Amino acid sequence: MSKIRLGDILVQNKVLTSEQLERALHLQQQSGCALGEAAVQLGFASEEAIAVCIAKQLGIPYASRENGILLPEPTQHLEKLVPEEFARTHLLLPLFLHDQILAVAMADPTDVLTEDNLRLMSGKSLQPFISTKAQILAMIDAFYQGDHKKLLDRAMQRPSTSSDAELLSTEEVETSDERLDLDKMTAQAQGAQVVQLVNLMLKQAISERASDIHLESFEGHSVLRFRIDGVLYERTAPAMDVTAAIVSRVKILSKLDIAERRLPQDGSFSLKIQNRLIDVRVSTLPTVFGEKLVMRILDKGTANLELENLGLEPNQMEDLLKAGNYPHGLIFLTGPTGSGKSTTLYSLLQCIKTNKKNFLTVEDPVEYKILGINQVQVKPQIGLTFAGAVRAFLRQDPDVILVGEVRDQETAQTCLRAALTGHLVLSTLHTNDALGAVIRLVDLGIEPFLLASSLVMVGAQRLIRVLCPHCKQPYSPDPALMEKAYREALLPRPSEPAVFFKPQGCEKCVQTGFLGRQGIYEVFLVDETMRSEIHHGKDLKVLRGIVREKGWTTLTANGWRKVIQGLTVPEEVYAATLISEV
Repeated sequence: MSKIRLGDILVQNKVLTSEQLERALHLQQQSGCALGEAAVQLGFASEEAIAVCIAKQLGIPYASRENGILLPEPTQHLEKLVPEEFARTHLLLPLFLHDQILAVAMADPTDVLTEDNLRLMSGKSLQPFISTKAQILAMIDAFYQGDHKKLLDRAMQRPSTSSDAELLSTEEVETSDERLDLDKMTAQAQGAQVVQLVNLMLKQAISERASDIHLESFEGHSVLRFRIDGVLYERTAPAMDVTAAIVSRVKILSKLDIAERRLPQDGSFSLKIQNRLIDVRVSTLPTVFGEKLVMRILDKGTANLELENLGLEPNQMEDLLKAGNYPHGLIFLTGPTGSGKSTTLYSLLQCIKTNKKNFLTVEDPVEYKILGINQVQVKPQIGLTFAGAVRAFLRQDPDVILVGEVRDQETAQTCLRAALTGHLVLSTLHTNDALGAVIRLVDLGIEPFLLASSLVMVGAQRLIRVLCPHCKQPYSPDPALMEKAYREALLPRPSEPAVFFKPQGCEKCVQTGFLGRQGIYEVFLVDETMRSEIHHGKDLKVLRGIVREKGWTTLTANGWRKVIQGLTVPEEVYAATLISEV
């Protein structure tokens, strides 16, 4: 319940003046009636104006014939849940049923006893709406007589009193319209058409292997796009007049504030499709023409947590596993957001997991739940940060700690202390390549000699699209391209002409020519040579010289080897490695 008094709301919204409120309060004390009823009896306000203000006070939707909400769903047999006699006696009207929740319009939504009796009678949870006595009684007559045409006609009728509008100032009309618009949106979001549209959108995205759904509003039209294998593709968009209702529906599923359209919001919900558990992360963003909605789909049924399937070369996998079995030290994996770093670290944990060790992770968010590993979700709003969680972990007798991301000096230093005191710490950084992690950690205040003694491995990765095996087409590359491919891949050029492949498009890949993504990697174990250079604070150029001298596989080399193997195209390698080559 709101702590704001109804009288204050009536005055703030200019339904009553201060003098009228005093007279209404005096009548309330004399007769024992409700304040709103006293104001109506004195002729100071209409029932509708009072109901709108009570809706604001209680934070519940307002239902009326004008906003189209006071219209019971005729196909749900609501009359069997709420008998006519009970509805008339308690001045209420069932509106619709959704997910075992019964929406009901009440003249007095503060009547707790009536609500309890209705829950017991119907066996459903309740979503109360507020309406006026006159409108509820009029709709009860039409609904329980089974005359659906009459019901619709009555719902569309204007109020019979012409004086109602005269009792409202311009500012109050605007406020009421905002309230009515919100209530209408709430009802539309629960409507069968919108529910079906959201379900179909999600099913289509999942069937097309989309990782994200983008629903955007522009002037006069909306745009729907699916991100498939890292690229956005347009799909048939819903009509502009239901786009806002779709956003509201997703907000309800995600337990977000449906009334807040001025600020960004984040939430999530889960669903099951064909026995597959799907997590959906939701983000809304206010734009000029409406809210932009993005849903990120995490399909637990397709999560690939096998190291051998991620795109690592045999020697890279060997080095990664060797680092993962160190008793203590720091392991850092770098790359931009969405490059698959978390998936690689999860896969490594799966490989090294054993009941003889204590594994703890702190993440934002927890993307995949792994049996046998204690996972913690950061909550900065209550002080649970990455650094704070790691400090708590050290009192939990850990062996292996995974920190979702090192973002600041405090987290970096906490991870370093954990590594120096005998724990293996895995984490991620945002740098262009693996060796950039060394420079970044020094920038965050880590002393080079401490970093040199604790760093075990640095790696980097990107995601590239993989050609669809069902429709990819072979071709003979230009000699200059072939020369570049083998040179960059650090491989000897063959005597016979090479065969590359290009995308075609078929039903299996939704006409994109690509089917899934795979990582390209560079994995560098810190040996004594590199450790010495880090200790002496040598720059990135010197460290890269060591990598070239030892012939270690870089991101670029790994990418071009996948082109030669027929897994991808040169354009994917250019796009993924351009930044790292600068």
